[in-house]
Order: sequence, then C-alpha cells, then structure tokens
Amino acid sequence: MAPRPLAPAAHGSIATAREAALRQGREARGRAAVRPTVRFPRGTTGYGSGGRRGLTRAAAPWSLSLQIALLRRWRWAWRCRRLGADAGGGVPGFRGVRPGAWAGWPGRRPEPRKSWKRRRRIARWRGRDSACETEHNKSMDMGNQHPSISRLQEIQKEVKSVEQQVVGFSGLSDDKNYKKLERILTKQLFEIDSVDTEGKGDIQQARKRAAQETERLLKELEQNANHPHRIEIQNIFEEAQSLVREKIVPFYNGGNCVTDEFEEGIQDIILRLTHVKTGGKISLRKARYHTLTKICAVQEIIEDCMKKQPSLPLSEDAHPSVAKINFVMCEVNKARGVLIALLMGVNNSETCRHLSCVLSGLIADLDALDVCGRTEIRNYRREVVEDINKLLKYLDLEEEADTTKAFDLRQNHSILKIEKVLTRMREIKNELLQAQNPPELYLSSKTELQGLIGQLDEVSLEKNPCIREARRRAVIEVQTLITYIDLKEALEKRKLFACEEHPSHKAVWNVLGNLSEIQGEVLSFDGNRTDKNYIRLEELLTKQLLALDAVDPQGEEKCKAARKQAVKLAQNILSYLDLKSDEWEY
Repeated sequence: MAPRPLAPAAHGSIATAREAALRQGREARGRAAVRPTVRFPRGTTGYGSGGRRGLTRAAAPWSLSLQIALLRRWRWAWRCRRLGADAGGGVPGFRGVRPGAWAGWPGRRPEPRKSWKRRRRIARWRGRDSACETEHNKSMDMGNQHPSISRLQEIQKEVKSVEQQVVGFSGLSDDKNYKKLERILTKQLFEIDSVDTEGKGDIQQARKRAAQETERLLKELEQNANHPHRIEIQNIFEEAQSLVREKIVPFYNGGNCVTDEFEEGIQDIILRLTHVKTGGKISLRKARYHTLTKICAVQEIIEDCMKKQPSLPLSEDAHPSVAKINFVMCEVNKARGVLIALLMGVNNSETCRHLSCVLSGLIADLDALDVCGRTEIRNYRREVVEDINKLLKYLDLEEEADTTKAFDLRQNHSILKIEKVLTRMREIKNELLQAQNPPELYLSSKTELQGLIGQLDEVSLEKNPCIREARRRAVIEVQTLITYIDLKEALEKRKLFACEEHPSHKAVWNVLGNLSEIQGEVLSFDGNRTDKNYIRLEELLTKQLLALDAVDPQGEEKCKAARKQAVKLAQNILSYLDLKSDEWEY
C-alpha cells in the first residue's frame, strides 16, 4: 500500500510544509508524538550520491519536494526492513542500512542489552551444542570411513599386537621365533602394499605411516638378533658348551668326579657374562639372564652332586625296596648328566619334555614303594625324591624367567637394597668433599660407612652372579671412601706432631699427600675412559707410582713398609678409577 501523499503547504514556506508532513505522518502510523526533527539512518547520506551525514531535515536547505521524496523513501525502507525484506524494498537509489543496526526511527527504542549472566548462559549452551555436534560428526565420520582406511587400521592393530614380542626378542636370527615374527611382519607389509589409495592424499599418508611402523619393527627385530653384545653373549655361551662337552662324560656314568679346571672355567665364564654391557635394552638383558641362568644351573647341579653323603646309597640287604631306590638313584644321576647337556645345548637327541616325563615316572615308582616302619629307608627315598624335584625345577627356568621378568634386576629387592646403600654413601661423600672443615665429619662418617658395609653383607645373593657383582662393587665404593678418610686423618695427625724423619720416609709421605688429593678427584669423577679427565687422572697416578719407585729406603724397614703401602694405595685408586669408568650395569 503506497504511503498517503502530503498536503500542499498553506503559506508556501519550508517550515509550514515540514509541519504538515510530520502531522500527516503521525496520523498515518497512529503515533502520539514525533520528534520535530528526524535523522537519516546511519550509513546513508540522506540522498542518492553524496552529502553530509547526520543532517536533520530542518537544517538542510533543500526544496520541499526533495524533502518529501526522501521522507517517503525512508519510511518505505524502514517498513521493508521491519518485515525482513531486502533493505530498500526495491526503492531505486536507496543503499539500505547496516543489518542489525537501529535505524533510529523517532519513538522507537533499541532492545535492552542482555545481562552478563544471560550472555554467559547462552554462550555455555552454544558450546554444548557445538560439542554435541562435533561428537556427532565424529561418529558419522567413523561410520562413514573409507574402506581402505579401515583396512589399514586393522593391519596396524595386528602389527601392534606383536610389538612387545619384537622388543623382548632375545634370540638369534636362526631361531624359530625370529623367523615366525619376521614372517608375520613381512606379511603385514604385503597387506599394506595391497591397499588401494585411489589417488587420495589422506589414504596415501595413512598407508605410508603403517608401512613405516612395520618396517621399524622389522629393523628392531634384526638389530636385536645381530647386536654386537648379543653376539658376544653367544660366543661366551659357545665356550661354555665346548667345556661341558669335554668334561661332562663322568655324569653320564653316574660319577661325581669334577676337575678343578672345569670349575675354574665355569667361574670365568660367569664373570665374563656379568660384565657384558646391555645398555638398558630388554632383549640384551633377557639374553644375558637366560645364559647366566643356564650356566649357574649347571654349576649348582655339580655342587649338589659333590655334596652327596658318602653313606648313600644303602645296602640292598637292609630292605627289598632299597634295590629299587638304588636303581632310581642311578637313573637320576644319568638324568643329571642329560639335563646338563640339555641346558647347554649339546644334546640334540633328548628334549626337556621327555626328560620331565622320565623324572616324573621315577617319582611315581618311588611313591609306590612300601617302606612303612623303616625310618632310614624312608629318609633315603625322600632324599632321592628331593633330587628329582630339583632337576625338574631346572627344566622350567626359561619359562619362569619370561613370566616373572626375572631378567629385569632393577626390580629385584636385593638390587634395590644395594642401591639404597649406594645412595647414602654418595650423600656422605658429597658432604665430605664439600665441607669447609672436613675433620669434624671424619669420625661420624666412618662409623656410618662401617654400618653400610654391614648392610651389604646382609644382602641375599639369590645365587645370581649379577647380584654378587653388584654387591662387590658397592663394597669397593664404600671401602674406598673409608680409605680416603683414613688417609686424611693420618695426614692431619702428621701435621700436628711434626718431627725429624728419614728423607725416604718423608718422600713417601709427600707422595701420600699427592695421592690424597688425586683420590678426592677420583671420588668425584663420573665419566668413561675416553674422557680427558680420566686420562689426566691416570697419568697423575702413574707419576706417583714412578715417584714411589724412585724412593730409596736405604735399608730402613719402616721406609720399605711405608713405600709398599703407598704403592698398594696407588694401585687401588687406579683399580677404582677403572671400576667407575667401565659403564657396568645390572
């Protein structure tokens, strides 16, 4: 409906026409009162192509007809805007108003601004709606995943399932388990390669990541099997195999004669295995533990055989069951030799399962004997059964090591106790080296260090050579610190009671003073044998040894004894420096 035309001006003036236009506008819209002046909407000039912004119609020196035309256009645009139509309503030349802005029509007030609580509540609900929408989109994406992406995820799950087996693999490249894992991973690589990417970038990236992960596991498996320290462990084990192959013959005949050469050879092999560096790798720790377990089991079997009571076996005239027990005992001795050959891998004609069945059958035969009322025969049978149970225990060594993680000595309670003692020893050492007046701490520190040695003596070795080596090293650490305190005390007493000395004796004391300073540096040293500080300390100690060698005691027994003790001290410091720098770990 077109707006009602304005009435002509009564007196022909602009003011009269303006009043008439406003009056007719009030009647048309039914409003009670209208401001005498009206501003044009923000963002417009009031007329088509230019002009000042914000001028009132009363202040604009325009003609009456132009004012009437502009007012009509403005009223029509406001009405169209309120109805939601396009601003301007088709009025030519009208550029509209800013969407959402208050047009400033007289008598109209803007909507009240929402309070901060309401704004925060609305923002919270909008966030929840967006989160729900995001979850919904994710679920839709999961449901609508590309078949190639789904297939790659399934392959990655299968690869992930064998990752722990690869990390913990401790065998060699010719083991059955190695070939099995290699076959599984190679098959997954072929599966990944057969996935069709259809030229899509996201599928290509997913296939690339899956292939890289599988290749990484294949490379790690190969490194575990061919690691230099793993080869070193195998070489040491082969030496033990040759030693057992040459010296194990008496056990097959039920004898108990073991040469000293065999015992010394086994001890040397165990010591060398304990010094193999694992670098914290699970596979190397596992391989070293399994090898040590087998060799230590052989050593225990030999020791048990040597400790047998000479009164056994009993005479067959004592009871009819004694003959059967003696026969079983001979079979146990043969089984002992077979077990040693199995543990060391020198007998390929026997299996652990068959030997376990044989030993279980011997126990069943002993249980079937009637020895009621004969205590000595019952005790004899019990000892034979205990021997069989010990041999059965050795057959489960590898399975027990895998299930209990026994190769990880960091969690062993004996190792934890040793570490606790070493931690306290290092605290005492730091206090001594950093104290401004060390003599005040000598007595209390020495007393506490003696107590730490007592704690180390109580550590259970559990027949484990690695724990034995760890305790030995801890004892050396504590003893070295005690020697350092003793030397410092002796030097302090010598200063207090100065007297005339033999020149040779004085030269020895000078060397001891130098050794005391060097020992303090050695106690603080923390590095390896390639460090410059290690080379410097080694040269200083060598110079002190040469200085002691140059001392002429001139027949003085006291000087000879002092020089001998000084030489021994310098050699001990050198050994301790080597021990600290050999990077040994459990």
